[in-house]
Amino acid sequence: MTTPLVMGAAVGSVALGARYLVRAWEAFKVAPRVRRFYPGGFESVMTRREAALILGVRERAAIEKIKEAHRRVMVANHPDAGGSHYIASKINEAKELLLGKTKSHSAF
Repeated sequence: MTTPLVMGAAVGSVALGARYLVRAWEAFKVAPRVRRFYPGGFESVMTRREAALILGVRERAAIEKIKEAHRRVMVANHPDAGGSHYIASKINEAKELLLGKTKSHSAF
């Protein structure tokens, strides 16, 4: 009499465990994979390191990677889509700095 009772408890616990694992797997698949961007706080004069952090690339990244990263970050922060003009200007400044297209600021 105890054997069927033990077998029933074992089958029930295996079923509950499997149910828990299936639900955990479904929740894992649905969870968005969020990419972290530069957390903020801009320096008065932008450095290559800061520019790379803003775009999410390495300081010595290839030109194509810099352009792709610039496009991705600009789409997320474009002023026409509700983004800030200031943030957009910093993103553009970061791209220009990494591509070597910065203008020299000379005092008159």
